[in-house]
Amino acid sequence: MYPFFYRRVLVHLDPERAHTLAVDFLRVMGASAAGRAVLRRLFAPRPDPRQVVEVWGIKFPHVLGLAGGFDKRAECLPGLAALGFGHVEIGTITPRPQPGNPRPRVFRLPEDQALINRMGFPGDGAAAARAHLERTPRLIPVAVSLGKNKETALERAAEDYCEVLNTLHPYGDFFTLNISSPNTPELRRLQTPAYLSELLGAVQSTMKRLSPKPLLIKIAPDLTWAEIDTILDLALQHQIAGIVATNTTLSREGLHSPAQSENGGLSGLPLRERSTVIIRYIRDRIGDKLGIIGVGGIFNHTDLQQKLDAGAVLVQAYTGFIYRGMGFVKQCLRP
Repeated sequence: MYPFFYRRVLVHLDPERAHTLAVDFLRVMGASAAGRAVLRRLFAPRPDPRQVVEVWGIKFPHVLGLAGGFDKRAECLPGLAALGFGHVEIGTITPRPQPGNPRPRVFRLPEDQALINRMGFPGDGAAAARAHLERTPRLIPVAVSLGKNKETALERAAEDYCEVLNTLHPYGDFFTLNISSPNTPELRRLQTPAYLSELLGAVQSTMKRLSPKPLLIKIAPDLTWAEIDTILDLALQHQIAGIVATNTTLSREGLHSPAQSENGGLSGLPLRERSTVIIRYIRDRIGDKLGIIGVGGIFNHTDLQQKLDAGAVLVQAYTGFIYRGMGFVKQCLRP
């Protein structure tokens, strides 16, 4: 029924408005045990002990999680858990509130099963996210995507990342440095040696002071192999736990949708092969020294399995969830 509902209703709504309605629905349903029970009964796969995995000392009910960008403010975690996700990455969270980029800033590309967004980390800031998390039951592992405010100079970026970590450390099971979004000016320069080593050193120092938890780096799919090699070497040097491969792309190769001319990061099916190739490259180069979360173009079980076969230990999806609906997790976990 979801494809019918999508074609007749959701496609006529502004994408960001539809997203807000979905978050509000999951927040309301997830707020009570009865609401969560309804979601589980209608949409979630049955728990299967054979699917439980342990990564970085954390037990996950299965490998499939929800990528950052959906629950930006940590508002609907119980509802998402009730849909069956094995973990959720909240955010990206910045230290201080900011509105993000001007609207419109989300665009559907249905012919390509893709989305373009240029959100720019909108949100209420780390303190508001902490307030939400303080009253949220811990049902599944939670990742926190750490970001910087738009006005913060790159030379002071580490201060922003450390501030968010300080605020949200008790509530995250692991943390991701988002240094690869294309929608904050110059943010991707943090992936270069001129900034990355200092950033990793500062955040890891803060992490060790608070108590060690896994820290990952989310990389762009548009990097060269030499640039990826540099990031991997620095990640190993600073004892980073893993790599999230990958964020959205600036490439528009092979697209058919009229909206392809919009600026922003592209996610969805067109990213599937590139992200898988990068996962395989990382695994071949460094073996098991870093855990990899595979992201990009996961719409079904075959897509999920390709990421695992390439070397991912966990996977995350976003655009597939938008296009496939609330039964998405069950569809992906079922061969």
